Amino acid sequence: MFNKILIANRGEIALRVVRACKEMGIKTVVVYSKADEDSLAVRFADEAVCIGPAPSTQSYLLIERIISVAEICDVDAIHPGYGFLSENAHFAEICKSCNITFIGPSAEQMKAMGDKAVARETMRNAKVPITPGSDGIIETEAQALKIAHKLTYPVIVKASAGGGGRGMRIAHNDNSLIQGFHAAKTEAERAFGNGDVYIEKFVENPKHIEAQILADNYGNVICLGERDCSMQRRHQKLIEESPSPSISSSTRKKLMEAAVKAAKAVHYTSAGTIEFLLDPKTNNFYFMEMNTRVQVEHTVSEMVSGIDIIKEQIRIAAGEPLKIQQKDVVLRGHAIECRINAEDPFRNFAPSPGLISFYSPPGGLGVRVDSHVYNGYRIPPHYDSMIGKLIVHGNDRKEAIARCQMALDQFLIHGIKTSIPFEQFLLATREFTEGKYDTGFIERIMKGGAFEQAAKKDAESKK
Repeated sequence: MFNKILIANRGEIALRVVRACKEMGIKTVVVYSKADEDSLAVRFADEAVCIGPAPSTQSYLLIERIISVAEICDVDAIHPGYGFLSENAHFAEICKSCNITFIGPSAEQMKAMGDKAVARETMRNAKVPITPGSDGIIETEAQALKIAHKLTYPVIVKASAGGGGRGMRIAHNDNSLIQGFHAAKTEAERAFGNGDVYIEKFVENPKHIEAQILADNYGNVICLGERDCSMQRRHQKLIEESPSPSISSSTRKKLMEAAVKAAKAVHYTSAGTIEFLLDPKTNNFYFMEMNTRVQVEHTVSEMVSGIDIIKEQIRIAAGEPLKIQQKDVVLRGHAIECRINAEDPFRNFAPSPGLISFYSPPGGLGVRVDSHVYNGYRIPPHYDSMIGKLIVHGNDRKEAIARCQMALDQFLIHGIKTSIPFEQFLLATREFTEGKYDTGFIERIMKGGAFEQAAKKDAESKK
């Protein structure tokens, strides 16, 4: 096992890894920017080293500085968390060349699954269901039109190296396809330095279902069930739950088997997530992409499986085989996660950095809060707006929803605006309580003004 691990991240995930390491008797080194010098991860790590000013391009994304700290502090391994360098194959290669273990998959595995066009072809060969689409990269308008006419509209143009909704355009006719083709290429080139795009049949109003897998270095792969991540705004997840309320036990079994097959197809190791689109009309699911890192929402899978995914990541990276087989994975109850973002839902979700004047998280049976903030903490404006995660577990979905509503009501954060009121609204909608929401649900209700009306009615009732 490792003696010392460097955590190349910030916020709640850095603190999460520090806690896991402490429980395993592993020393920790946290690197931080000047904006994060007062963070809890810095406070609780065994060592902490400032690597630059606030902008991530001058700190958290500087590979040479992180490696320098790793060598000076004599660490055995680096945990990248999520975001930043977590899916950077070059970073994994540099770690290997410096005899430092990268806690994650190999650079080769990242490349195989990071290029979405290549990943589609790999899944096709492995007999994992994929959405109908182009066989590879689309180079010209003529190619795009030919594929679209074969698939029939609507179709979606996707960046091969994309993520977070960037480099994606939906087309319903020839004109919008040509415009979307060029727009997606341009956006992808600017965002990822790679303008390659491909085309898929667009599944309207799909469910976003993802499967959590763990794979060791000896060919053993297990799946910890699925998560429903359909509650999204502009392709960014807000609420996740496990298990999905939308799929049958037979579909769940097939989906989990497909996830294991996908991981084995690239000889994957470490924690990872296989993401699928599910067509509610047919109940068919299709491979979308693989995230070669721990996910923000890994917590709901931990709650229903009882397995600490971060610890398993570390054990796998240290060369240990998985101690559990698929038959040992027992999923119990229901879990829901709400991402707590420093945003103002009443002002089109404008960022709300600043001083937290009062902070009181909820508690009780089945309530977990993963957060790096505290009374008097100042949220910097330089990073993602997520400041924490509320995770609840119940014996069934009804209890989990009630527990989540209670916890959100008791989650007190003053001094800044947060996404909590919006999530309270979402949990109370008929579509959520019945489990009949899809990836377009939030956009539809926002257009209809339902949130503003509900908030106004609630404010009047409190007068």
